[in-house]
Amino acid sequence: MPRSYWLVKSEPSTYAWSQLVRDGRTIWDGVRNALARQHLAAMRAGDLVLYYHSNVGKEVVGIARVSGEAHPDPTADDPKWLAVDLEPVRALAAPVGLAAIKSDPRFEGFALIRQSRLSVMPVSRPHFERILELGRTKAPR
Repeated sequence: MPRSYWLVKSEPSTYAWSQLVRDGRTIWDGVRNALARQHLAAMRAGDLVLYYHSNVGKEVVGIARVSGEAHPDPTADDPKWLAVDLEPVRALAAPVGLAAIKSDPRFEGFALIRQSRLSVMPVSRPHFERILELGRTKAPR
């Protein structure tokens, strides 16, 4: 089955990339948007995830991997809300800021630009590869 690519957002003051690295894995919970929930449900173990610092920084800072597929969110009272398990893969050598993404015509149609408030979104392979190129980071196997 081909790998899919995703982007998740977190404010660094809430759960920074450095915290994920320290923890070694996390449950990606607390998502309360129906479209984002659909994206969580579509994630498969082994999919790669761009980690984006929202609000402060506004930049892609790392690559994570889905280590556990969608399951009920333990922070929700309603079982319809989902969470996935993520593990860090590597930090980008150079963070890729939102301004650089918006100014690059190769990101036309990128959900981060079109649906800027969505916290979990799919990323096309060309967009994923371009982020890594701008971040001077090799793709994980």
